[in-house]
Parts: sequence; structure tokens; C-alpha cells
Amino acid sequence: MRISGNTILITGGGSGIGRGLAEAFHAEGNQVVIAGRRKKLLDETVAANPGMKAAVLDIEKGDAIRSFAEQVKKDFPALNVVIHNAGIMRPEDVQNAATADAEAMVTTNLLGPIRLTAALLPLLLKQPHGAIMTVSSGLAFLPLAMTPTYCATKAAIHSYTQSLRYQLKDTSLQVLELIPPYVQTELMGPRQAKDPSAMPLKDFIAETMSILKTSPHATEICVERVKPLRFAEANGGYDAFFKKLNDQFTAAMARGPQLVTG
Repeated sequence: MRISGNTILITGGGSGIGRGLAEAFHAEGNQVVIAGRRKKLLDETVAANPGMKAAVLDIEKGDAIRSFAEQVKKDFPALNVVIHNAGIMRPEDVQNAATADAEAMVTTNLLGPIRLTAALLPLLLKQPHGAIMTVSSGLAFLPLAMTPTYCATKAAIHSYTQSLRYQLKDTSLQVLELIPPYVQTELMGPRQAKDPSAMPLKDFIAETMSILKTSPHATEICVERVKPLRFAEANGGYDAFFKKLNDQFTAAMARGPQLVTG
């Protein structure tokens, strides 16, 4: 992936990992366009980064994605990179019959990237070079039992990304998957942003950008902190690791709660 000279759309770009990536790519000389539901956060990010652009997008709504994509094509005809970062993570009790949270996570985390890719792919394929980056999670490979649908959507994103990469292998587009560990963001609330067991956001962004610069043909972007999760099954001892991680999380929740993984 080329680090500079791109026009990059980043969903969920007003906070957390999305904002971190937006600011890092902006600093490298790219035209960055951030999208998200919360206009206030988008405006704050743009104000702090002159030249960055923003557009409101409710990625949970299919009609909104289609109209958003049409506007992006008009406003940014040179768009050549999309980073699918927007996502939500909510705990679930499987013994509770309510499925509203599960449905929202599937719509946002999985259908959102699929729909937006489909809407923007004709424009992206016109560019001489470009990239689609999905954002999964270490939990795609070793799930946190308290967030079953979130983990399932991230596992699905990993699978979707592999198929997308294969289908686009003879085009000008590179398909990458960013696999974060547990990072200090507010994905699961303010406590996570201060959790000392989470990777500091600035460190995660710095290591991610370093990988992109030094390994331009990488297909999976894995910082060191996420590798135990990413390769848990390949390294053996998966069942024991799964039990240990989830037991630790359950115990931490009983104490506070305080999250312990990514």
C-alpha cells in the first residue's frame, strides 16, 4: 500500500483507531476523508487537522450508504483507498431473548463494509492504484465469549477479506486486513480508554504505520501485541488459551469491570 499521494476514506474516523489512522495518513500527505455518525466528533477532528474532510454516514442504513457513495464519487473522484474501520462492540447475554444489539452489530460491522465496498468499487477500480483495508480484530481468531456477535462479525470480516482479495487479485487494488489487539479506545466505554492492560492508541498507530511502510505488500497488518490471538490455533493449545482468556475476563468483570483483551 502506498503511504502518500492517496485520497483515503476512513469510516469511523472521528474517534479511536479511525481518528488515529486518519491523522497518521493526513500527516503523510494524503487527502483524508473521515466518515461517521457523530458530526461533532468529525468536526472536532477536521478542525484539529486542517485540510482533512468529513462527511456524515450512518453505516447501519443501506440507503444512506448508497447516497453517501454517490456523493463521495462526485466530491472525491480520485478516491483510491477505503478503510472500513467503523464498528460497534456490545456485551450480550445469550440467555436473553433480545437480539437488537446482535442485529446492530451484524449490520454495522459486517453488512456496512460489504455494502460500502460494493457501492464504491466501480470508482476504486478506475484508479491506477489503490487499496481496500478492512479492520477485524484479534477476537476474530480467539473469541471473547461475552461479546459473541461482535467476535462473529470480525471472523466474518476476515473471511470476507480473503475472498475479496482473491477476486480482486488481477486488478489495481490491494486488499489488506488490519487486525487490532485490545487498544485504549472507547469501543466498550470510557474505562477501556484508560485500561493499562490495553495497548496505548498512539503506540498501536505508530506500529501499524511502520508495518505499512516497511512491508508494503503485506496482506494482514498485525502488531506484536495481537499475534498470540491471531495465531492461537496454529501455535497449539487453543482450548486452554480460550478458557484462560475468558476466565480472566469473567474475573475482571466481577472486580470492576476491567477488560483484559483485544
